[in-house]
Amino acid sequence: MSFSIINPDSLGAPRGYANGVLAEAGGRFLFIAGQVAWDTQQQIVSDDLIEQFDQALRNVVTVVLAAGGEPNQVARLIIYVTDKAEYRERMKEIGKRYRAHMGTHFPAMVLVEVKSLLEDRAQIEIEGIAVL
Repeated sequence: MSFSIINPDSLGAPRGYANGVLAEAGGRFLFIAGQVAWDTQQQIVSDDLIEQFDQALRNVVTVVLAAGGEPNQVARLIIYVTDKAEYRERMKEIGKRYRAHMGTHFPAMVLVEVKSLLEDRAQIEIEGIAVL
């Protein structure tokens, strides 16, 4: 499976995401349910946003690996946060944790601020699509 990153010049250079990811035909699609910062006991690992981001993304990657894929096969991530301002304030820390799991692979992404998530302690939830 090969991916081509689509970043039209007219949209300006994206920072930390791709505007589009074109997946060549022949792959299998993996739809990854929203992952919160649960550990193996289904307990939220921390009340800190960075720790929650790290665990939620780790859980996304775990699903990809379990399906026989690799992190660089993730084509899209949807990130839901309950506090956009804190997310923006802590983007450098988030970026460091992101690269620890995804390297320099930046799929098409969106960040959405929501009032709350299903898990009361969850501050972040990440869902995705991978092409394997």
